[in-house]
Amino acid sequence: MKRMIPVVLSILAVSAVAFAQTPAETIEKALLAAPRQMKEGATVIKWKPDFTYETLKKGTNKLVCYDRTGQPGQQPFAVECTSMANLDRVAQSLKIEATVPDKKEQRAAFEALEKSGKWTKPEFGSLWIHLSGPSPAMARQHVTIAVPGATTQSLGFPENPQQGGVWIMEAGTSAAHLMTPGS
Repeated sequence: MKRMIPVVLSILAVSAVAFAQTPAETIEKALLAAPRQMKEGATVIKWKPDFTYETLKKGTNKLVCYDRTGQPGQQPFAVECTSMANLDRVAQSLKIEATVPDKKEQRAAFEALEKSGKWTKPEFGSLWIHLSGPSPAMARQHVTIAVPGATTQSLGFPENPQQGGVWIMEAGTSAAHLMTPGS
């Protein structure tokens, strides 16, 4: 048994090196979620364990992209882009997702932040572009548009998917967003 431990540790170390990405590969991976016309000017960051981030590529537009692979609740391949203005909210969300493993407890933590008014609002009209799946080749893109506080009365979109077309999910909250069918 004692001899197996160094062997297992060696295999794990080699595996970690094999899966390590260069900064260029990390940037390229994160940008897979970016719209073609915004990709060149996008900022790319890498989240740190303390929910701060390191800038890997400084951009010229408001789009920021990052890798979410390996984070709690994410697919084996997961990248995301949003507005630079949304990074405080992303950090809050990442912290809850990492420190509260139970989904019901996570939901309660988000609701408590919302109720207390401490959950940072996303930028109205900003995109959230998620690209995730079992692998890059099998990834699915999902795009939502942040409309914090929006309701049917304020925007005119329905608050459920039953009518077809675009609808407001989590209406009336800071998490309100337009769901776009088929994305």
